[in-house]
Amino acid sequence: MELFKALSLFNRGKYEECATICTNLLRKDPLDQAVWVLKMRALTLQVYVDDIEGEEEGIAESLLDNYTISAMPRPGTSLKNPGTSYTGQSLRPKTQSGRPLTGVVRPATQSAMSQSIEQTLRTPRTAMTARPITASSSRNVRLGTASMLTEPGGPFIQLSRLNISKYASQSSIAKPLFEYIYYHEHDVRYALDLAVQATQVCQYKDWWWKVQLGKCYYTLGLVRDAEQQFKSALKDCKTIEVVLRLVRVYIRIDQPLAALDACKKGLEYFPNDVSILTEMGRIFNGLNNTSMSLKYYKIIAQEDASHTEAIASIGMHHFYNDQPELALRYYRRLLQMGVYNTELFNNLGLCCFYAQQFDHVISCFERAISLSTDENIADVWYNISHIALTVGDMTMAEECLKLAIVSDNKHALAYNNLGVIQIRNGNVTAARTYFHAAANIANFIYEPHFNSAYLAYEVGDLQTSYIAVQKSLSAHPNHCDSKTLLNKLERYFSHM
Repeated sequence: MELFKALSLFNRGKYEECATICTNLLRKDPLDQAVWVLKMRALTLQVYVDDIEGEEEGIAESLLDNYTISAMPRPGTSLKNPGTSYTGQSLRPKTQSGRPLTGVVRPATQSAMSQSIEQTLRTPRTAMTARPITASSSRNVRLGTASMLTEPGGPFIQLSRLNISKYASQSSIAKPLFEYIYYHEHDVRYALDLAVQATQVCQYKDWWWKVQLGKCYYTLGLVRDAEQQFKSALKDCKTIEVVLRLVRVYIRIDQPLAALDACKKGLEYFPNDVSILTEMGRIFNGLNNTSMSLKYYKIIAQEDASHTEAIASIGMHHFYNDQPELALRYYRRLLQMGVYNTELFNNLGLCCFYAQQFDHVISCFERAISLSTDENIADVWYNISHIALTVGDMTMAEECLKLAIVSDNKHALAYNNLGVIQIRNGNVTAARTYFHAAANIANFIYEPHFNSAYLAYEVGDLQTSYIAVQKSLSAHPNHCDSKTLLNKLERYFSHM
């Protein structure tokens, strides 16, 4: 009777109570395999994480990369150098890690894309810590710390004493045991050993074990081995999960065109699947091909009218293409769907302001401030400073920018705008200091470099101006004012 009660609790998602009953049953009969497997499943699902999109590319992955093909990729072929494929919009704002702004925050959009170790170390994980993003293996361990509390008397299974070959030959036990080792214990090497032996037992014909081998290889950084396993699994059985994992492999080794090909082949078997279309939209977004990205996000919105990422990305595209009225419609749709956070009210406030619906602006930003946390309050104050600048209140703008820096002392754009205000006030020394601070924090944005170059040009320091304007053009090659200033300096130097 207790076994049926445990099964009922498991089916209703009450995994802790199910594990407790299984523990009592195992004390009475330690050799009951059915109860043993049920407890393994309950403990696994307590800490299960969908790991397809959950990885961050840390310092080890971005700098110690064995799969780098070219340091200077052809235009439109690299996610690590998206500036090679500007199309559509002139330039989107960038996050503190240097990636172009996306409609929603995803794990991969926060990682540093710099090729220098200095810039990578300077890129924090959040606004409130100076620690850079670490490897995905450490992330998995942090996600699974709850597993330490599941068994007061010690671990449920002693992996060092486990007979892997014995359980690999029992198909009914091997699969739940693998998931327990991989997700609950986070011991990838034991999980890989079990998967290898189980694959040999089934004579390399079970696609499920090939996928698990690929997952283990991917976690251990053996990306090419993972690619082979996922391709082999796709030949045996076409599933959306394997397509997505193969796409993640290609993104990991910075081959977006191969990832797009994998997505297109997946769409042949799963037409208009939202998960695959979302990956294609993200890849085009990462390549700065906003027109193609918008095309796929619109298809996603037609297939799934409540897809938050698609709606937010379409709204962002309209906002940065000077269509705040259209962007406002999409953000209001998110509000109707139940999304209620700082970022949404911040975007609503900006859309209302630029659409000249001034009666809603203050209330939206008040909501944004009331819902904000330490990590996003700086962006809210920065956007309020833009409103103050537009209406001509320089004192309020300066106070808002200082509040943004207090909340996040790595907010480069706030330093840059403070420097502009200091120039208007006639304080050249303070302005130069702010521009240099912004350029040191984020050397991938062009505004502080250009402002520093223009300020140096005005005071007669032409050599400093020449160096700074070259940095500005390397960050944004199509910036017209930087090109004009560089031509002036080159003409001056040629006449000397």
